[in-house]
Amino acid sequence: MLMEDHKLQRVEILQRLLQRCHQDNGDEDTTHIGVGPGGDFQANNNLFDNLITGDETWVHLNTPETKRNSMTWKHPSSPVTKKFKVQKSAAKVMATVFWDAKGVILLDILPQGQCINAARYCSTIDRLKEAIRRKRPGLLRRGVVFQHDNATPHSANLTQQCLQRYGWEILPHPAHSPDLAPSDFHLFGPLKRHLGGMAFETEDDLISELRNWLDNLDVDFFRVGINSLLSRWQKCIDLHGDYVEK
Repeated sequence: MLMEDHKLQRVEILQRLLQRCHQDNGDEDTTHIGVGPGGDFQANNNLFDNLITGDETWVHLNTPETKRNSMTWKHPSSPVTKKFKVQKSAAKVMATVFWDAKGVILLDILPQGQCINAARYCSTIDRLKEAIRRKRPGLLRRGVVFQHDNATPHSANLTQQCLQRYGWEILPHPAHSPDLAPSDFHLFGPLKRHLGGMAFETEDDLISELRNWLDNLDVDFFRVGINSLLSRWQKCIDLHGDYVEK
């Protein structure tokens, strides 16, 4: 259950973001975001074309199937299927994925036994800048709009200094709001479902499968994930700051 002050904070931040979108578009009405043909919320080109988002997630060498993945069609007379409970393996790596409306820009893997901190995160941001230069020509000149959550390595002074040095615009993100973070609500769920039921002998095998899955996602998958931010912002405001389910 969200506290009232947290809800208010979420609404205030999102109202400012929507107002920014309207101002960039030259719209006079800033009370509600416009809806285009087919009911799709219209993303602002200046903001969303330059937006890069990212987050971290744990991936295990052995990931059990989800209930959805293990469901099977049965006839009423079909025998009962025995299912063995499988636990996630202790062996895991942390994957950091940065992406935009065109696809993945950088996948960074933290080796087993290491933890992410501000220094490590800053080195990843350095690699992200070089990846942007290679994969998104002109974006550094136009100006990167960067979104991440408020995890400690992201909000640390060292990280803030790193981002200020690059001159990137940091998109405000309400604290404790995975429902407003594209990696959480759009990318990591399908990834975990894909890995469900898989077991890997080595860390390299897991990383190879992870890269292969990301590389084979259609560009529309990423476009939808970025553009859905607008509708989620509006829904959160309409819900007076409550979490957005879908």
